[in-house]
Amino acid sequence: MSHIALVTLVVNDYDEALAFYTDALGFELVEDTDRGDGSRWVVVRPRGSSGTGLLLARAGNGEQGERVGTQTGGRVGFFLHTEDFAGDHARMLAAGVRFLEEPRHEVYGSVAVFEDLYGNRWDLLQPA
Repeated sequence: MSHIALVTLVVNDYDEALAFYTDALGFELVEDTDRGDGSRWVVVRPRGSSGTGLLLARAGNGEQGERVGTQTGGRVGFFLHTEDFAGDHARMLAAGVRFLEEPRHEVYGSVAVFEDLYGNRWDLLQPA
């Protein structure tokens, strides 16, 4: 059986991205390894999850830098599932996460779109 282990998210700075994902979103640091060439292998994922992680990769050139925050062309590109929508929404608001809408309760579940520190759009979603 195959599965997607990591998804790369291009960031401006390892430490600011790591702080946002661990502090504001509550993710856990899985790995932070110095690669010896000025780059690091930084992996985070939602706390308690054993599923897909995010590889936080610092932009290595101007073209990559231009993509920071626009990797999905302005669409929601990441989906964070939760079992406690109200609690996670309140915690994230208190941590300064910018939500682009009020929570909605749809047939498929409770959802609200938020932006990460670079402007990438995410759904916070509790499936029905």
